[in-house]
Amino acid sequence: MKRSLLTYITALSCSAVMAQETIYPAPPQAKPVYLTNATIHIGNGQVIEKGSLSFANGKIVAVGNNLTAPSGDVKVIDLQGKHVYPGVIAPLTTVGLTEVEAVRSTNDFSEVGEINPSVRSLVAYNTDSKVINTLRSNGILLAQVTPEGGMIPGSSSVVQLDAWNWEDAAYKADGAIHFYMPSLLPPPATPGRFSITKDRAEEFAEKTEKVRSFLSEAKAYLQEDKHTAVNLKFEAVRKLFAKQQKLFIHCNLVKEMLVAVDFAKEFDIEVVIAGGADSWMIADVLKQHNISVVLAQPHSLPVMQDDDVDQPYKTAAQLQQAGVLFCLSNEGFWQQRNLPFEAGTASTYGLSKEEALAAVTLNAAKILGIDKITGSLETGKDANITISTGDLLDMRSSVVTQAFIQGREVSLDNKHKQLYERYKYKYGLK
Repeated sequence: MKRSLLTYITALSCSAVMAQETIYPAPPQAKPVYLTNATIHIGNGQVIEKGSLSFANGKIVAVGNNLTAPSGDVKVIDLQGKHVYPGVIAPLTTVGLTEVEAVRSTNDFSEVGEINPSVRSLVAYNTDSKVINTLRSNGILLAQVTPEGGMIPGSSSVVQLDAWNWEDAAYKADGAIHFYMPSLLPPPATPGRFSITKDRAEEFAEKTEKVRSFLSEAKAYLQEDKHTAVNLKFEAVRKLFAKQQKLFIHCNLVKEMLVAVDFAKEFDIEVVIAGGADSWMIADVLKQHNISVVLAQPHSLPVMQDDDVDQPYKTAAQLQQAGVLFCLSNEGFWQQRNLPFEAGTASTYGLSKEEALAAVTLNAAKILGIDKITGSLETGKDANITISTGDLLDMRSSVVTQAFIQGREVSLDNKHKQLYERYKYKYGLK
């Protein structure tokens, strides 16, 4: 009986997996594409009604009104009023590093030890993950693949979500080192959740000082001309001190973020706050020190019990008003498919629709250091484009019909859609 059941489950799993093996990366763009009769959301706040956009060899050639279609062999697509957006960018995600949370063998986002800056998440990125296709279906075309575990788990990289292997997927390799600052607050299920105890404060000080010592030693090591022995951990942060890499400090409370500001000043490095639940309280300080914020999971409860219940929804608008560069993230991996809708929520709590769009496109590109090549639909940038029948940020009207990554039209099929069609067929549904 057990053997028969196991055989059945295995066969069912194999059939579901095999059904998706027909989804594969698109070939390079073969001929110019001309999109016309569309509402084009540039990503920088500008909207072009009844506009046109053309791209060739993976790059945007022209965008605007009254454009003339390129001559020669061109693919012309009349969008009949559909909406055109830049591809959404998902920061701080473990997509491609984990497949099934409960199955340990599918999780490859952390290493043993507290300080591992030499670990590269990029080389562990699995382009065959079935989760990736569910993100593309909602217009998410780029992601920052981020390691977890310990205090400094390694470097993150930006990948494009349509590739045969991690080398093909790499969009910006090792652009950031991550520091998961210990929280001053106890875990959620702990009694006294909203108070900072002496033990937590001491642990916070001890672990933070450990990271500060590591960075101090690394900076001294890198200032030497010659070394008797190569230290891989120190070498891994060389670009950080050359400002070719950013330090993403994961923290939420004001006291934690002020320590992050001190790190930026002490080591003269570029710091980004990742999480930043209470960033609205010190927006002026963050603006003064040119520190960006990646707001994590806007659809969440406030950090402190006396905060407004809708504070996570309002924080984006408060940072926008203060002039702080920020973007939105949903963290996790499969959860990223809802990122456009989280931006939509922010647009009902103080942001305009185009500001909310920028929070998941151009702003994210600026923070990740890729805004010169993507993040908006401007001439010369990569043709990372999402086309929707309605508002991409509204789950009621968002239906993504086409998507292009570097000019290549990618498949929008995924396991969810295939199972939907499978059981429609089984039960004769239309």
